[in-house]
Parts: sequence; structure tokens; C-alpha cells
Amino acid sequence: MFGFAAPAARTAEPVRIGIMWPLTGNAAAAGQASKAAVEVALDIINNAHPELANLPLAATTGLPNLGGAKIEVTLVDHQGDPSMAQQLTTRLVTQDKVNALMGAYQSSCSFTATAVAERYGVPFMVGESAALNITGRGFKWVFRGTPIASDYARTYMRFFADLKKQGRKIDSIAVVNENTDYGTSVGDAIEAEAKQTGVPVAIRIPYSASSTDVSAQVLQLKQKQPDVVIFISYTADSILYMKTMRNLDYRPPMVIGDDTGFSDPSFIPAVSDVAQGAMNRSAWDIGKPGSTTYKINEMYKAKTGRDLDDTSARNMQSLFALADAINRAGSTDPEKIRDALAKTDLKPDQLMMGYQGVKFDETGQNILAATYLIQLQGKQYQLVWPETAANAKLQWPMAGWTQ
Repeated sequence: MFGFAAPAARTAEPVRIGIMWPLTGNAAAAGQASKAAVEVALDIINNAHPELANLPLAATTGLPNLGGAKIEVTLVDHQGDPSMAQQLTTRLVTQDKVNALMGAYQSSCSFTATAVAERYGVPFMVGESAALNITGRGFKWVFRGTPIASDYARTYMRFFADLKKQGRKIDSIAVVNENTDYGTSVGDAIEAEAKQTGVPVAIRIPYSASSTDVSAQVLQLKQKQPDVVIFISYTADSILYMKTMRNLDYRPPMVIGDDTGFSDPSFIPAVSDVAQGAMNRSAWDIGKPGSTTYKINEMYKAKTGRDLDDTSARNMQSLFALADAINRAGSTDPEKIRDALAKTDLKPDQLMMGYQGVKFDETGQNILAATYLIQLQGKQYQLVWPETAANAKLQWPMAGWTQ
């Protein structure tokens, strides 16, 4: 268990938030990147940052409605194991006596952890997990700041419709998904949305994220020759697929990664030479120099040496929304925090993400969450869709390993 808080003088009892992520194991890089993002967020919340004054709580020190109380985070490592996530959540609630919870990256871990929060009546903010079933159980203590599987599916179909209007050939797509809650849920949503919009799915390939050989799956894709392949994958398997496609000389017109593995900090260094032009979804954009997002990215880069990624940024935004609700509640009473979360109505200019706002429906889902599409060009992603927000031109077909 790891505890950390931005250093500052204590003017009131701290607000304790328990967070569970994979800090070791296959997704450790993603967990560690989100840990760094939370440390930056704590600095912004707990200390005065007037240069970020559009963000709730940035201009003040701590939580004004709780006497300037600071937020302290207790971070635990579930290693990507749903059972461990369940056990650690119980410990955070019963032993560490946290006032709120957040996590847990893998949807399967968020699914078990949120059930514990619901049982004990502790507010839980899901920062990044996309599986539909997390907020589909009638829970009253679970809120999710991030877009979900159906949002991503609709984004892809709108993107394809735009490309068809430009004369691009998209006669069929393929869906390749890891077979836990995350991959299955997003894959199902894409298939359903594709059917509704008349986009044929040439093949659906579920697989285990722990696979060490995906040659058979790549050969299936090579046989079907879809115009777009959408990968719903974690880190090691995303990298493995890109390398295997190169080894088997299979290059579809376009690859789209459903964030996660494609956003992991280790992805670009591992495969940028063979995945040029691969696309990814992201609600995060660094923005222009002087913008709030640019300043936050500079803070993150000073800490880590790299740019903020989408998954970590979504977690940071979700922590900001949770802290704002606790401040509005003016209390650490769970019911009051839950009620404040339910009344959240943050506007786009109060956010660091490309959402239309943060506002939760009766299931706890942020109905104003949205996403962009970005493309790997050189050693970094560029925002290419929608065109109204793009800072680079879409490259189609993908270059892959020709550069």
C-alpha cells in the first residue's frame, strides 16, 4: 500500500480517497502513469494555482468548504486481479476509513471493487473503465466520469460516415477484443452500432490478453481483408499484435486502437517504427501553448519526462470532479458526497478534457463524456478527428512500417 499527499500545512482534517490501480503486472505502466497524474492533480487541488483558475479548486488552497482541508490519497496495487481489487477495496473502507474511492483501470477490477463500495455505502468514482455493466446494475454509490463502450462505438461509426462522404472505402471492419469485461463490452457495443448503421463486420476475434502468440488471429484478419481493424486490447497484447502484423506482412488500410494499450506510455517506444498511422481514441489533447491543458501537460512532463496520455488524463479529470463534489458537499459524510456527485454539472471550460461537460444520469454515468480520434505520426499522436478540432491531417491508408 502506498500513501502520498501534496505537502502543505494542515488547516483541517484531510479528506481521504482510496485509489486502486495495477502498479505491477502487465498493465503496470498505465497504473504508474495514472499515479503520476494523480500526484499532479493533488498539487493543483491542495495548493493555489491561479494560472489554472478555470478549473474548480485550482485557484484556492485545499477544499474551501471544508476549511481548506487537503486531499490525501491511499493508493493500492491490485495487479490486474479482480479478486484482489475486491479485497483491497474492502480494506480501504474498513481499515483505512477512506471517504471516497476511485479506480480501477481494468473493467473487471472496477466491476468487483464498485460492488464493495455499494455494499458499504462509499462513493466510488470510476475514472477510466469502459464496460457497460459497471454502471448498469442499479447502484446508487457508483459514478463514472469517462465515456463508455457505447460512446466509443458511436464515435467510430460517425468517423466512418465522415470518411465515406470523402470517398474512402469502408466496406467492412473487423473487431479484435481481449475477452474480459472490457474487451467484450466494447466489442459488443461496436458490433451493435455497426449493425444499426449498416457497416458490415467481416470478423470478430476474441482472444486472451495474456496470449504470447497471436499469429493465428492475424492470419484470420489477413484472410478476411477488412478495411479497418479495431483492436480492444491491453498493453502487452497491443504491442504483440503490431509486431506480429509486421512479421506476417499484414497491413490493413487502417488500424484503430480502443485507447488502453494504445495509450499506454510503453506503446509508442515499442512499436512506432511498425505502427505509423495507427489511430487511437482520446479525449485528451495537449492544446496550444498557454492553454490550461498545455500548462497541466508541462507539470506532468516535469514529473515524468513525457506527455500526459489519455487514460491518465481521464483519471485526473475524474479526480477533479470527485474533489469538486466533496467540496460542494462541504462534508465527508458519504450521503452528502453522493448527493453532490449526483448534482454535478461542470461545463466544458471547467474541464481539462474534451468532454461536453460532466453531468451524471441516474445510473451514475457521465452523459456529456466524449472523445476524439488521434493518429500516430512520427513519435507522437496527433489529433485528426473531428476536423473542427484537428491539429494534423489524417493519413490514410496507414503507413505501418514503410517509414
